[in-house]
Amino acid sequence: MTTPSESSASAPAVPSPASSASPSGPPSGPSSASPPAGGAIDADARFLSRDLQWLEFNRRVLHQALDPRTPLLERVRFLAIYASNLDEFFMKRVGGLHRQMDAGIDFVAYEGISPARLLEDIRARIEPLIEIVARCYRDELVPALREQGIELLGWTDLDEQDRAKVRDWYRGNVHPLLTPLAVDPGHRFPFISNLSTSMGIMLRRPGDEEPTFARVKVPDVAGQWHRIDEDGRRFVLLADVIEHNLQDLFPGMEILEVLPFRVTRNADIEGDDEDAVDLLEQIQQQLRERRFAPVVRMQIARNPAPGILEFLCRAMELEPRDIYETSGLINYRTLDEIADLPAPDLHFEPWEPVTPARLEDQGDIFRVIAAGDLLVHHPYESFHDSVERFIRQAAADPQVLGIKQALYRTSGDSPFVHGLIQAAESDKQVAVLVELRARFDEARNIRWARTLEEAGVHVTYGVVGLKTHTKIALVVRREQNGLRCYAHVGTGNYHSKTARLYEDVGLFTDDPDITADVVDLFNFITGRSREPRYRKLLVAPHSMKSRFIEMIRRETELVAEGRPGRIIAKMNQLQDREMIEALYDASQAGVSIDIICRGFCTLRPGVPGMSDNIRVSSIIGRFLEHSRIFWFGCGEDDPIDGSFHIGSADWMYRNLNNRVEAICPVEDRAHRARLWNVLQTELQDRRQAWDMQPDGGYRLREADPEIPDDDDRAIGTHAALMRDARRRRDDGLSAEPA
Repeated sequence: MTTPSESSASAPAVPSPASSASPSGPPSGPSSASPPAGGAIDADARFLSRDLQWLEFNRRVLHQALDPRTPLLERVRFLAIYASNLDEFFMKRVGGLHRQMDAGIDFVAYEGISPARLLEDIRARIEPLIEIVARCYRDELVPALREQGIELLGWTDLDEQDRAKVRDWYRGNVHPLLTPLAVDPGHRFPFISNLSTSMGIMLRRPGDEEPTFARVKVPDVAGQWHRIDEDGRRFVLLADVIEHNLQDLFPGMEILEVLPFRVTRNADIEGDDEDAVDLLEQIQQQLRERRFAPVVRMQIARNPAPGILEFLCRAMELEPRDIYETSGLINYRTLDEIADLPAPDLHFEPWEPVTPARLEDQGDIFRVIAAGDLLVHHPYESFHDSVERFIRQAAADPQVLGIKQALYRTSGDSPFVHGLIQAAESDKQVAVLVELRARFDEARNIRWARTLEEAGVHVTYGVVGLKTHTKIALVVRREQNGLRCYAHVGTGNYHSKTARLYEDVGLFTDDPDITADVVDLFNFITGRSREPRYRKLLVAPHSMKSRFIEMIRRETELVAEGRPGRIIAKMNQLQDREMIEALYDASQAGVSIDIICRGFCTLRPGVPGMSDNIRVSSIIGRFLEHSRIFWFGCGEDDPIDGSFHIGSADWMYRNLNNRVEAICPVEDRAHRARLWNVLQTELQDRRQAWDMQPDGGYRLREADPEIPDDDDRAIGTHAALMRDARRRRDDGLSAEPA
C-alpha cells in the first residue's frame, strides 16, 4: 500500500516569478537577466543570482507543505523548515548585504548590481510567498488538522471555561517569567534578542496625556503551543495567551495598542583569521558581536498599530524595506511542536536504517574493512552501526594506537566526543580538528573543544584563513605486519541526529594510497605544513578545482575523438564560475551533462549556444539530499567503468578555494554500481524531481501514467532507496566486496 508521499499523482507547484504555477506551463519570467535571443551572451546572462536562486530552492521546500500528497503533519513540519531556512537566509545573506551597504560597496560580488537593488529583488520574491504561507496555514493546514482532532486555537476561539483554565495555567507557569520593560526618560529601549517574539505595547497612566511604550518578551519556555487539556490535542499559542492577558502585567494602566513583533539580526560577522592572535578568542568575540548586531528584518501582523510600528522602527533604525507583514503566524518555526505529535497516520512511513549486510556481525569492524572497502549510504543504512561503530571500536580496541578526526558539526550529546575522550584516557594518541567557524554551531563547537582538551585530546582549530569542512577520520592500528591505517571519508558531518535525516555516503578503506593521503591531510591541518602531492584524494584548496576541470576537459577531448563524453555531478550547490564555464565549454563540445543540485544553482541549463547539453534537476523530499557524487564516463561503454568520486565539497567558490575539503575515488566495482543506481534513481524520479529552466525557474516533473504506481520512478527517490536498502539487507548483498 502506498503512503500519501508515495503517490504518483502530480501536484501543483508553488507559483514563481521564474516558472508558471502549473508544472507543464511555460516559464513566465526570468529570475535575473535573460539570455539574448541571438548573438553573444554577456557575462550577466551567463550566470544566475545566487541569492534569488536560493529563494527558488526554498520555494521548492515550501511546495512540500502545499502538496496534499505529503502527510499532514509533515506538511506542518515543512512549513516550519521553510521558515527556519528563511531566518538563516536573512541572518547570513540579507545581513551581509546590509553590511555591504553600510561599507559603501557599490556592487555585490558576482551579481553586477548594487546591494540595495539586490535587496529590492529579494523582497519582491519573498513578499508574495508570505501570503501563500499564511493561506496554507490558515485555510489548509488548520482545517485539515481539525478534521484529524488536532485544534490550533487563538484566545478568541476559546470559550469561558477554556479561558479560565488557560488563565490559571498562565498565572502559575508563565506570568512569573515575564518582565515588562517600559521606555521613558529613566529607562532606555530594551535589547531585543535575535529571533525572539515580543509584544510592543502602548500604555497610558490615568490622568497622563502622553502614552508610554513597553515591551514584553515571549519567554523561551518548553513549548510555544500550550495543550489546553492534558490528554487532548487542542492547543493555544503562548504568544496569543500573553497578548490577551497583559492587564495582569500593567494593573491600573490603560492598554492602548498591542503589536506582536519578531526581529532577525545580522549574523554575517566575521573577523580576519590572519590578524587573529587566538582563534578561539576571536570566535567568542564574534559571537558577542552577533548577539548585538543590527536588526535586518522585523516581522509583524497585518494592519499594525501605527504608533508602535513607528516607535519600533525609530528605536531599531529600521527602514520600510525591513518590515514584513503577515496575516498568519509571525513565527512558523513553533509548528515543529505540532509536527512532533505522535500520530503515525499523519507522518511519513516510519523508517529505521538497516545495518549494512557486512556489518551485521558485530565483531571486528577493522577485519571487515581489511577484507575490502565498505560503502555506506545514510539514512538508508545505519550511521550508528557503521560510522559511530568505527570510532567506538577504535576507542576500545587495545591494538589501536591513534585516532584522528575532523569535526565540523556534531550532535549535542555526541558519541564521537565521548569515544575520543575514552580513547585519550586509554593513552591513545588522539588528535581532533574542531572547526570553530561552523556557522551557528560556533558556541557548541567551543564547548566540545574545551571538553576534549580537558580530557587530554590534541585539539586544533583549523588552518588560518581556511574553514576545514572535510569529513575524514583515521584510525592507526598495530597489527601483525606493523602499523595499518583505516580511514573513513564521507560527504556528511559526524552528527548522529542529522544522519537520520540527511542523505549521505561514506567510504571505509585501508587502501594504502588513500590512508596515506588522509595522514598527510591531517598533518597539513594540524601541523600547518606545506600541502603534499596527494596520491588519490582531490584536496581543496590545493588541487581539487584544477583536477575537476581536467576531468571535465577530458570528456571534451573524448568527444573530439569520436567517443561519448558524459558527466553526472550531484551536489548541494553550484556557483563557482570557473567550474560553470568549464561545463559550458564541455556542453558546446557535445558532452552530455546532468547536474543534480538540491539547493541553488547559478548555471543556466539548456540555453542555445551556451548550455544546450546541460540539464539540472533538484530532489526535495523527506530526506535532505546532502551527498556529493561525481561521475565521469571516461569514454567507457559500461558506465560502471567510469570514474566515481565522493566527498565533502560542492562546486562553489568557497569550497574549492577557501576551505579544506577532500574528494575520494570509489574503486570497488560493486560500490560503483551502487552509486550509479543512486544517480539513475534520482535522474529518473517522476515524484520528487524538479527540472530547472533556462531562466532559473523550476518545474515539478510530471508523473507518467504509463509507469506503474509501485515503480521506483513513481514512488520517488527516497521511497525507492528505502526499498532498495531493505532488499539489500534481506538478500545479503555486498556481503563481500567485488
